[in-house]
Amino acid sequence: MDVMPLLLLVAGSAAVAAAARRTPVPPPLALVAVGLVVSYVPGVPEYALDPHVVLPLILPPLLYTAAVESSYLDLRAQLRPVALLSVGYVLFATLVVGWVLHLLVPGLPLTAALVFGAVVAPPDAVAATAVARRVGLPSRITTILQGESLFNDATAITAFRVAVAASVGEGVSWAGGVGEFLLAAVGGVAVGLVLMAPLHWLRTHVRETLLQNTLSLLIPFVAYGVAEQVHASGVIAVVVVALYLGHRAWEVDFATRLQESAVWRMVAFILESAVFALIGLQLPVVMRGLGEHEGIASTWYALIVFAVVVVVRFLWAYPAVWLPWLVSARIREREEKPGWKGPFVISWAGMRGVVSLAIAFSIPVTADGEDFPHRYLLLFLTFTTVIGTLVVQGLTLPLLIRLLRLPGRDPQAETLAEANAQAQASRAAEERLDELLADERNALPAPLADRLRSVLERRRNAVWERLGQVNPVTGESVDDTYRRLSREMIGAEREVFVKLRDGRYIDDEMLRTLLRRLDLEEAAAYREAE
Repeated sequence: MDVMPLLLLVAGSAAVAAAARRTPVPPPLALVAVGLVVSYVPGVPEYALDPHVVLPLILPPLLYTAAVESSYLDLRAQLRPVALLSVGYVLFATLVVGWVLHLLVPGLPLTAALVFGAVVAPPDAVAATAVARRVGLPSRITTILQGESLFNDATAITAFRVAVAASVGEGVSWAGGVGEFLLAAVGGVAVGLVLMAPLHWLRTHVRETLLQNTLSLLIPFVAYGVAEQVHASGVIAVVVVALYLGHRAWEVDFATRLQESAVWRMVAFILESAVFALIGLQLPVVMRGLGEHEGIASTWYALIVFAVVVVVRFLWAYPAVWLPWLVSARIREREEKPGWKGPFVISWAGMRGVVSLAIAFSIPVTADGEDFPHRYLLLFLTFTTVIGTLVVQGLTLPLLIRLLRLPGRDPQAETLAEANAQAQASRAAEERLDELLADERNALPAPLADRLRSVLERRRNAVWERLGQVNPVTGESVDDTYRRLSREMIGAEREVFVKLRDGRYIDDEMLRTLLRRLDLEEAAAYREAE
């Protein structure tokens, strides 16, 4: 097995993503663009997107990382819009896009057109979260987009399977399709509910950090695999488990959380980078199979389909926002009157991604061994739709948000809320410390007891200091200066330890012990800006 193409993909995509972070261009768009260019460079290996790899091996960890960092409480508060987008919109888009393509392409059966509708219906989880983080969308809109992208793949994959079965003549009825959809959705939720508590129990009772992180890496694949084995939605099972584990992450010990966070950030970075690069690299594969459809007709098809995909989201978003508010008095009491800006941004943020391409590449041959009707044209239209939404909508979304002047996050208000929370926690910690020190079994020398109190005081004051004045020379807050000086002191200690090791006064094992202690102190004293 030649591993060089895989190594080139991972190393190249990581390098492009890292370089893009220093530019105004979002990394997903840079990766797609570079992939398109590189795909025609002589000597570059051909990368054919294998749905049997993407769906079971890449999609679960990407969904897991997105879901475990999401807020279960925020998603529950936005359950109605999330459900309307992740289920209602996907089915609506499947029907409308499929019907339009059926009318557009001569000889394309409606069932085959509905297969394409299901392929391009779901906005991509990776694209949505990547762009949302970069452009700083308001928290409510970000929650809705993240929630939609977590669950809509399950709707699209189920609709795709039903449409394929109908297209290849397996006699699937509407009732059977609805039944399969309910089985996938309810079954996925059920599998997630069954697995989440035992998995959390393991996470809290396995004491070895390496074993805990190994378990963490296996969880999305276990949830996905178990659900698929019982013909339920593996996507929903992964999301349900991840939301629960993320909500209960505070019960896991600190060492696991620190290591797990670093591991999953690395995994997500590698997978996201490789996924977007793969999208661009598919162009030669798609174009080679286009055959009789190559020419001006396919270009017009691509432009019309792209326009329909964009417009359909607007046609769904505004009624989905306004109708519940107009119909329900209870909703009017609890929620403010919807504006037009929020639905506009949600509509324009419907970028498609690698999931659509992976589903498209899994379009099978028919029962008699012939190619699926217009299979390569459907692949080409999927590719152009994905590229079009990523480039057109992804590039213009930041400008759109600035033009609409949507209120973003309020750093001052968030810092104030953090300071108040820290103050309440510090008071509770002080009371607990006083209770413990009152017991003679916990007697400590005065300097050590004072050190505990000073650490607590430092943690409490650090947040308030971010609200205060900054250094007129450096522009730093007092808290920033404290952390910088702390790092300088720790750095000086680290250099001495290394010199002692080099001088053979201590061995490497002792050096690693001392450096780990300093690393933990540095992590406590200095928090990286996210």
